Amino acid sequence: MPLSEEEQRQFEQLERALAAEDPKFVSAMRGTNVRLYYKRRAVLAGVGFVLGIAVLMTGAIIPNTIIGVIGFVMMVACLYIAALSMKRISNAGESDDIPPPPPTKRHRTKHDSSGSFMERMEDRWRRRRDEDL
Repeated sequence: MPLSEEEQRQFEQLERALAAEDPKFVSAMRGTNVRLYYKRRAVLAGVGFVLGIAVLMTGAIIPNTIIGVIGFVMMVACLYIAALSMKRISNAGESDDIPPPPPTKRHRTKHDSSGSFMERMEDRWRRRRDEDL
């Protein structure tokens, strides 16, 4: 049920009074944008990746294998974090109101069971890929 104009006006006055009284509380209640959080995380992972390249090159210039390995591990970890963040950014754009379509179930027939090994493996791969979407 929508608010009347008087109730809406009173509500806005309460919001302004609360914001003037305790701005930290208001900013905490607004929360953070999920997309912005993951975008920052992806950018920081990119910076970490560049630093990992620098550490790797330092390990190559100074003949020290441990430093080179540390740089490589930094690069791989930052790439992983960036990939997860980018995936979550794309998922955050989807609406939560619309449920995903139900997975389609295939009924096995004699033809399915008599297929070659490679055909069965391809069918399994397609089903798993469709479930992940």
